[in-house]
Amino acid sequence: MATRAGEIAPAPSVRAAPAVPAESEEERRFLEGVVPAASQRVRVYVWEIPVRVTHWTIFFSVLVLTVTGSYIADPFLIPPGGSVMMTARFVHMLAAFTFLAAGLLRAYWLFAGNRFARWTAFIPTSRKQLRELVSQTGWYLFLRPNAPKVLGHNQLAAGTYLVVFFLFGIQTITGFALVGIHGIEPWATLFGWVPSVLFGVQGVRLIHHLLMWAIVAFMIHHVYSALLVDHFERNGLMSSIFSGFKFVTRREVIEARDGGIAVEENIK
Repeated sequence: MATRAGEIAPAPSVRAAPAVPAESEEERRFLEGVVPAASQRVRVYVWEIPVRVTHWTIFFSVLVLTVTGSYIADPFLIPPGGSVMMTARFVHMLAAFTFLAAGLLRAYWLFAGNRFARWTAFIPTSRKQLRELVSQTGWYLFLRPNAPKVLGHNQLAAGTYLVVFFLFGIQTITGFALVGIHGIEPWATLFGWVPSVLFGVQGVRLIHHLLMWAIVAFMIHHVYSALLVDHFERNGLMSSIFSGFKFVTRREVIEARDGGIAVEENIK
């Protein structure tokens, strides 16, 4: 509308953008432009509090377990024995129990969490998930120009996490078995069978030590991959593990068919 000199044109009214459920009629209205622009970014709650708490608890527990475990295996500061070794063992066990508690809570949340945390997000049970797995692998191998857009874990990462969860379990079993070989109960009773299965006590020690380095290598790659994907997708992936929210376009919400997601805040 034209205005005379000195007058300020009234600001156009802005209609609040509703959350977009993944329904065919809503999709049609969205693509026809009835619903606000496809490129509009919205804040989507992805990672629940238990997921974030267990993520960081496991992260810091692994750091403590790595440092103290390395010292127990090879006392590189002070000769073995004395209060330093006792303290290192105590801290190692404390971190192990913390790690175990976080792991059990995360395992429970595989069944109680939202669709991004449940076991179905990790095991491909549909053709769409299998296609995403192939596409994501192709992107990492530089065979595809673009990575598939996902709101939660991509299928390649989810499959990797399953392997890591398995390694966590073996690491926990071998760790408590090493405590049990000294006759400490209840670990001696619960895990006394482990050395006979894993080539004796030295076999248990070797597996426990090698798995420690495998887990450390995974953590380094995990951080690198998160930074890489965050750079390319620019959806707040790194900050989401603190806040729980990702910032994605409405088109991505529809394409992911994530019906029922509450859109908390529009990003201009």
